[in-house]
Parts: sequence; structure tokens; C-alpha cells
Amino acid sequence: MSIRRLPEHLVNRIAAGEVVERPASALKEIVENALDAGATRLSIRLSGGGLDRIEVSDDGCGMDSADMGLALERHATSKMPDDDAIENVATLGFRGEALPSIASVARLTIDSRVAGADGWSRTVDNGQLVAEGPAALPPGTCVTVEQLFAKVPARRKFLRSAKAEYAACLDIVRRLAMAHPAVAFALEHDGRRTLGVQAGQAREERVAALTDRALADNHVIVSLEREGVRLSGVASIPTYNRGVGDHQYLFVNGRPVKDRLLIGALRGAYADMLARDRHPVVALFLDVPPLDVDVNVHPAKTEVRFRDPTMIRGMIVSGLRRALDAEGFRAVQNADPAALSAWRAEPVSPTPIGAMPIFDAVSVSYNPLASSSFGDRRSNFLTPPPQARADPAAAPAPEGQSFPLGVARGQVARTYIVAEAEDGLVIVDQHAAHERLTLERMRRAMEGQGVASQALLLPEVVELEEPACDRLEARAPELRDFGLELERFGPSAMLVRALPAMLGQSDVQGLVTDLADDLAAYDSALSLKERLDLVAATMACHGSVRAGRVLSVAEMNALLREMEVTPRSGQCNHGRPTWVKLSHPEIEKLFGRK
Repeated sequence: MSIRRLPEHLVNRIAAGEVVERPASALKEIVENALDAGATRLSIRLSGGGLDRIEVSDDGCGMDSADMGLALERHATSKMPDDDAIENVATLGFRGEALPSIASVARLTIDSRVAGADGWSRTVDNGQLVAEGPAALPPGTCVTVEQLFAKVPARRKFLRSAKAEYAACLDIVRRLAMAHPAVAFALEHDGRRTLGVQAGQAREERVAALTDRALADNHVIVSLEREGVRLSGVASIPTYNRGVGDHQYLFVNGRPVKDRLLIGALRGAYADMLARDRHPVVALFLDVPPLDVDVNVHPAKTEVRFRDPTMIRGMIVSGLRRALDAEGFRAVQNADPAALSAWRAEPVSPTPIGAMPIFDAVSVSYNPLASSSFGDRRSNFLTPPPQARADPAAAPAPEGQSFPLGVARGQVARTYIVAEAEDGLVIVDQHAAHERLTLERMRRAMEGQGVASQALLLPEVVELEEPACDRLEARAPELRDFGLELERFGPSAMLVRALPAMLGQSDVQGLVTDLADDLAAYDSALSLKERLDLVAATMACHGSVRAGRVLSVAEMNALLREMEVTPRSGQCNHGRPTWVKLSHPEIEKLFGRK
């Protein structure tokens, strides 16, 4: 078999297969060219999801006829440094393959004009020059792509529906607009305006405008610098989350990327604040010295390779953690409209005095200085307080409504603490709140001398499947650091000798079984730090105040005070809010006062 050179049109089509997979790929390359050309305003029009037509107009520097001819040749670029050092590339594109690749599989028209000169137009149809000549347009460039893959049916048949292709195009525009808040973007699809952002927005304002307006009230600002690398961006507080991870936007030196290392770092940062099936809304921007990152890993430049991936991962985790820790007990506080709409003002018939219900109230004095010992007073904390029948109005009303989470006024369904604050009514899920507090105590203990253990009077045998016992036995030294002492007891059982003292009276069987299940699901996929956090979170869940426990007023207030000074106490270990607030206006609305 003889070796021969491939014809030029086939070479271009092969290159197109690497660079132009779908309309969104072509759109990305064209928009990046416009940004590299210094555009401050971009207008994008799509038809048929980009399958029929893509048009991108910009006010960048433009091209003359000579540059336009070179731009349509393979491996011709204006974006390489003068010394041809590819590692020093600072632009979004640099390969010089995008335009000729697109032109080989579609009808491509470029109209461009340099300020102070005449405009020029050139049209290439599936690799063949079909028209060129003068063009009238303002300074800048307009690129039009029509009938992508129309003459390559083998590629066209693998494209998805127009709606799906449009969704991919919208995602590309959203990501590039997010990375360039100084540039105005407008997107139309089939004549309908679907996206528009103004130039000069603050980064957090731009991110909220392109994701969800509610993010503006439920985010933290991330900012961290280390060893010449800068991390900045916007991240949602854990209680503001999504069921899918499609609102995680990651950028490296202004490039939108989809990198497994960065996505894994996000998961690690939110590990004990979100359930595994929930995802934060995040836009993170990494500025890395060009020599420390390789952007030439993939033709589409959506993947990167870091010189020191461990440092980058640690930086993302610590940067997010610091920002989230600074928020303390904050959680999403917008009342659920569906929950509010369920309230109905209904007429009630007068109730005879003899049929009036008699209320139970707990009359206990409150000492705010006792709040620091909440959860450590095991006899007080684990034993339901005595109940006293009294007139609710006779119970002393503690001072101090200026506390952020207010002062406890009672308990509903033995599950929710009701507190009065200066600006509204606070409702706290006692189990979710104490679960977070227990986890944070356990973490602090691990940073010190370790978690104290409490020996069981009689060791307890927990029967499990043999593989589950193997996993627990392998992690026994780590579990001992958390105060859980266990050892193998035959092929299919573990003997538990001690529990973490701070857990109090725990369900030993349930705790050990849950730990075994968690290790089975995540052990191999997590780092040591993430695995330890998982163990701590599982233990904290078992050592928390359960729903159905009657708490005294003192215990309720102590829990509120500890929440106010504990990082991340606004959400439990699974990302659910630990408290919600009904503002005075919302309460007035419920009763028809507004």
C-alpha cells in the first residue's frame, strides 16, 4: 500500500472534525476571535439552533483584505508572541485553524473593516472561494456561517435537534459573557432576543444576570492569592443549590474550561455542606502565569493541564471554604412562595369558652452565658425536661431580641424552634441545626487532641456483610481518631468498644452501618481529608438532637446562640437550611395587612 498526501480540502475537513463538532463549537471560535480583536460589543444572531445560520458582529479592530486572506489559510494567526513561544500565549485562540476549518464544512462569509479604511468581504463555500469584494460596514467584523455540515451528511446526521444545539450555543455565549464583564453581549435566536448584558458590569452582577437573579442575594465573594496564582469569583451559599451541575462555570486565564480537577475541587469544598445529588452555583476565575498552565491539551481548548495541580486544587478548596466560613449562620432566607401561598384566611365559627384548649408551656429562666456549654451538659441535654402547666403569658420573656436569630418563644411539633427576632419570626429545625454544630465541634476537636471517646459499659456487636467489615477494619485507625473504637469480631461482625463522647446516647448499630455504607459508596473516590469529613458528618448526624425531642427554653436559646457563632451553621451537612425567617412584611401579608 503506497503512502500519499491527502488533498487540501480533505485535510481541512479533518481539522474541522477536531475544532468544529457542532454549531456551538463554531460559535465559540468566532466569538473568541472577536474578543481577541478587542471588541467591546458583540451581537449574535442564530437560526435553527445555529444549524442554519450563525452571525456574529463585533466592533473590534477589523481586518483588511490581505489579513482576511491569511485568516482563511490554515495555521495562520495573529495571536502568537513574536518569539513563537506557545507557552506565552495570552489570547483565547492561537492555532489559526478555526476559520478555514469552518469554511471547509459550511458557507462562510467575512465582512470586515479597519477604522479609516474601506471594508472588504470574502465568501468561501465548503472550501471554495466563491465571492469577494468591497463591503460597506462600520469598523469591526461580521462573520456569517450558513448551512453547517450541509454537504457533510455523515457529520450532520449526528447533530441533535435545533433546540438542543441552541441550548449548547446559549451555554457558550453565557460562559464567554461571564468571563468578560467589560463587553456587552446580545443574543437572538430565530428573531427573538434571548440574552442581553451591558458592558462594564461588576463580576458578581454579571454572573447573577447570566444565571439566576436570586444569586445576587445568596452568594459569597471568593478571593485568594497564592504563589502568583489568583482565584476570584462568586459562589452560592450551600442552601442555594441545584439538582444538576450545569451552573458551575470555571475559567482559567479568561478561558471557559470543563476540567475534572477543578470540578473535583468544587465537590471537596462543599463536601459536608451539600447532599451528593445537589450542586452549588459557582463562577470561579483562575489567573495563572502562562508557564504554569498548558492550554494546548485539546483542540477546542476546553481542557487545561496545570504544572502544580495539587496546589490549584487546594487553593480552590481553601478559597471557597474561607468565603463560606465567613458567612457564619447565613442561609437562604427568601420564604418559599409555594409555602406562603398555602396559607389561607378562612372564616371560623366562635368557639365556646368551655371548649378553649389549654396550652402546655415550659417555664424556665434563661441565662445567655450558659450558651457556650450547650451540648456538653449531657445529663441536661439528653434528658427531656420536666413539663409544667402554666399560663403562657406568665413565663418570663428573656431580653435580647437583638440577637440575629432572636429569642426562643416555643417549640412546634417537637421539631421546630420558634424564635422572635427584631425583624421577624425565626423557625429553626433543631435536628438540622444541631447536626451542623456537632460536626463543627468534632472538627475543632480533630484539630486539637482528637475526639474524646466514651467506653461502652458492654461492647456491642454489629453484624454486617463481610466486605463492609473489611472496609471498616481498614479504616479503624482513622475512626479511632474520631473516638470510635471498633475491632473485627469474626468474618461478618464488628465489636464496638467506645463511641465519641460528644455524641451522647447514639444508635450504635445505625452509626456503624451508615459508616460502612458511606465508605462503600465514596471511599475510593475521595481524598483522605474528604473521607475524614464524610466520617465526621455521618457521626454528627447520629449525635444530634432528633426531631421529636422536647427542649427547654434554655436549651433552645443556647442552640440559637451557638449557631450565631459557628461557621456554616446556616445549613446542615446535607445542604438543607437549618433556619428560615418570616419577615414582618411577609407576616403582615399573610394576615392581609398589606
